[in-house]
Amino acid sequence: MFHTSEQPPYLRIADELRQRIAEHVWEPGDRLPSRAQIGQECGVGENVVRRAQELLISQGVLEGRAGSGTYVAEPRERVRVVRSSAREQPSGSPFRQDMKALRLQSDWESRTDAKVPAPAEIATRLGIAEGEPCVRTTYEFLADGKPVQLSTSWEPYAVTGGTLVVLPEGGPHAGAGVVNRMAEIGVTISHAVEQPEPRHATAEEASLLGIQKAALVTHIRRTYYSDDGRPVETADIVVPAAHCEIVYEIPINR
Repeated sequence: MFHTSEQPPYLRIADELRQRIAEHVWEPGDRLPSRAQIGQECGVGENVVRRAQELLISQGVLEGRAGSGTYVAEPRERVRVVRSSAREQPSGSPFRQDMKALRLQSDWESRTDAKVPAPAEIATRLGIAEGEPCVRTTYEFLADGKPVQLSTSWEPYAVTGGTLVVLPEGGPHAGAGVVNRMAEIGVTISHAVEQPEPRHATAEEASLLGIQKAALVTHIRRTYYSDDGRPVETADIVVPAAHCEIVYEIPINR
């Protein structure tokens, strides 16, 4: 039987579900009883059970499968994502370095669209006029085949247009990273500015990341600047809080 407490009902039910998993009443991969059954057993409505399950899904304890039900999630190692300009190496992707350190297979899928008019916010971040053409690339980063990070990158077409690096994931410098690609056309990146903030995943982000719509993510707005102070790339990076920890490395110049 479920116990009673002074907690809000959905938090109490979440604790009970978590306890049953910890006590191996339900094992990873097991399907939970229906919300009606759980609600009847503990004397609450189905909406309370739904809120409890949504909370545990956002924390990675449960997973919802469309048209099938709610299941105990398989244990998933929390991926360590390191943010540092010092990690932009000529030999390859910083993301690939992170995954290699965790002994995870890394990969990413991308799509690039050229000459996309800059939306107002992106134009402001890049210091260009709204509507000016940009190269937009969307990324889905994978660790052992599971999505762990999304990114949408914007570069002014005026910077890279007509060069061998105009396509971030195409040509002879595909996948080399912003710093290394820009160096190929004589643009030296001096620094990057990142602004992280927590928020809830959108429906599209949740679908791509395999998380609940209400799950917490960290949204990082990153902009690379050339040595003359000009923004040459800006990106929106989305990381699911339940599956990733973000660590900042701060290089110290002596």
